[in-house]
Amino acid sequence: MAVNVFRQKVYYSDTDAYGVVWHGAYLRWLEMGRVDWCEERGYNLIELENQNIVLPVVNLNVRYKSSARLNDDLIIETSVTKFNGLSVTFYQVIKSFDSKKVFIEAEVEVVAISKDAGKLYRRMPQILADVFKKEVECLLSV
Repeated sequence: MAVNVFRQKVYYSDTDAYGVVWHGAYLRWLEMGRVDWCEERGYNLIELENQNIVLPVVNLNVRYKSSARLNDDLIIETSVTKFNGLSVTFYQVIKSFDSKKVFIEAEVEVVAISKDAGKLYRRMPQILADVFKKEVECLLSV
C-alpha cells in the first residue's frame, strides 16, 4: 500500500479563539491530502475535469481523537483501502509531525461523475480504475 504524506502547518485562520483547530479545517486538509495522492500518481484533477471526470465525496467518516493547535506541524497520510469498481475509499490520518500523536482518522468514499451531465458513472473510468485497483492489490499482498 502506497501512503502519500502531505505536510501542513496550523495557521491562525485554522483555529478558534482558543488556538484550537476548528473541526472544518481538518476536512480541507483531507482534501489536500487526496489531491496530493492523485497528483503523485500523475492525475491532475483539472486534467481529469477536462476529460469530463470529477470526483465528489459521497461518504465521510471522521473520528476526532485529539485537537491540533496553532503552529502545530501536521502530516496528512493518505492511502486507498477499498475499491469496488464504482467507488474508492481513502483512509486518512492527520497527526503531529513531531510526536506522531493522532488528531483524526477518516474514511472518505469518492465516486466519479460526468462533469457535464452531473451523472454518476456506472463504473469508475478506466484511467482511474487501474490505479485504484493496483493500490488495493498492494494492500492485500502485504
